[in-house]
Amino acid sequence: MTVLQMRQALESVGDYGWTLQVFGVVLATLIIGALARRFLLKLDERAKVTANILDDAVSEAVRGPARGLIWVVGLGLATHIAVQESDAAIFDVVPPLRDVGVVAMLTWFLLRFARSYEEHYIRQEQAQGEQVDLTFVQAIGKLIRAAIFITAALVVLQTLGISIAGLLAFGGMGGIAVGLAAKDLLANVFGGVTIYLDRPFAVGDWVRSPDREIEGTVEEIGWRRTLIRTFDSRPLYVPNSVFTTIAVENPSRMRNRRIKEAIGIRYDDVSEVPAILADIREYLRTSPLIDQSRTLMVNLDQFGASSLDCFIYCFTRTVVWTEFHTHKEEVLLAVAGIVAKHGGEIAFPTTTLHVPDEVQITGGTGSK
Repeated sequence: MTVLQMRQALESVGDYGWTLQVFGVVLATLIIGALARRFLLKLDERAKVTANILDDAVSEAVRGPARGLIWVVGLGLATHIAVQESDAAIFDVVPPLRDVGVVAMLTWFLLRFARSYEEHYIRQEQAQGEQVDLTFVQAIGKLIRAAIFITAALVVLQTLGISIAGLLAFGGMGGIAVGLAAKDLLANVFGGVTIYLDRPFAVGDWVRSPDREIEGTVEEIGWRRTLIRTFDSRPLYVPNSVFTTIAVENPSRMRNRRIKEAIGIRYDDVSEVPAILADIREYLRTSPLIDQSRTLMVNLDQFGASSLDCFIYCFTRTVVWTEFHTHKEEVLLAVAGIVAKHGGEIAFPTTTLHVPDEVQITGGTGSK
């Protein structure tokens, strides 16, 4: 081979050297990505051993964004090498796209971290037997994620060369039009904010409204609507603005459940009524099922059409609906036992027919 041929061969290799560099960068990106995946899996295993929820949240949140960031940087570097050897206009968009990709990966990591930390915090507090206000925790999480998303969007716009000041000025001028067009949406959002601030109910509460046919267990409180699961397991989606205009009862926050029952005793047992009522009072005052700090009344109420109407008014200690009915059943059966112990009976509607003595009923046709 002559010197001229060798020089031509080197020049041809030099012309395509950038292709080899691009290939080397992509290959290195693949290798680094695989090594990063193994490293992050090991890191996740180590984090699960510790009791600190912060490292658990970081290890779970960083896996996808870290590998994505490696690819963004690697492809950006490979494209930069290609740009130096080419004057194509299409390559002018590569630097902004690379910057947007970096911001997107960081935003992805922060969003995943916020959600993961929220979930780990709730699980840890519940595992320790602590009472967790899910509504408050979820509201803070949503506010943090919204702030991350808005900040990332502004950074991306600035990276693409769009003036944020001009955008904000345009938003101020168009705010009235947008507000009128989306008044229902804004009303629901402000309704959600009101729920988060006032907290008339929380996730897991049993709520109902006397103004609307709304009753069930709260499963989720969103920015626009609240999901309530009715007692027949149907999902009920209620716009948050509704809760600013209706009355809402929250039976889950009651302190006690009330027993209010009427008992009818026969008129034949009127002499035993004082003793019966006294024994019922004594039973309720000593029963562990009844809250003695609340009102307790056992009295003769009125003379009914066919019974002496008495009433029982007291409060149970439990607020659980299923337990309440079990306790109420025990109380009523004990009351029935006290009435029977005194030889009395619980009355039921009866009719007494008084026939004058001079009226005689005889049988046979034509008899008088």
